[in-house]
Amino acid sequence: MIPENLRYHKEHEWVRVEGKQAVMGISDHAQEALGDIVFFQLPQAGAKVKAGQEIGEVESTKATSSLYTPVSGTVSKVNGALSERPELANKDPYGEGWVAVIELADPSEINGLMDAKAYAAFLEAEAK
Repeated sequence: MIPENLRYHKEHEWVRVEGKQAVMGISDHAQEALGDIVFFQLPQAGAKVKAGQEIGEVESTKATSSLYTPVSGTVSKVNGALSERPELANKDPYGEGWVAVIELADPSEINGLMDAKAYAAFLEAEAK
């Protein structure tokens, strides 16, 4: 299921805008492809980030994958619960499994991300 209220990045991260902040995490597709997640290397709170930049890593029993930020800004908060319970990203990727909150430098960047319909088409094309 692809939530309608989110925007999606080609590297399979999602963003939910809340005022001038964007909550981000990995998509259900990403967590499913990775399998059982065992470790997150999270970005540092206070870090300045640019859209598309690698900001951390996620490690599973199958592979290690980079985390990319879909938007530019300043990391204001990270989900410390993922350090103790990385499996939250498998169980609830769009809820308790969120990765970071970013203070948006340019809210219009959201317009460059895919909506749910475009992301579904992207996944379908990627699978071919």
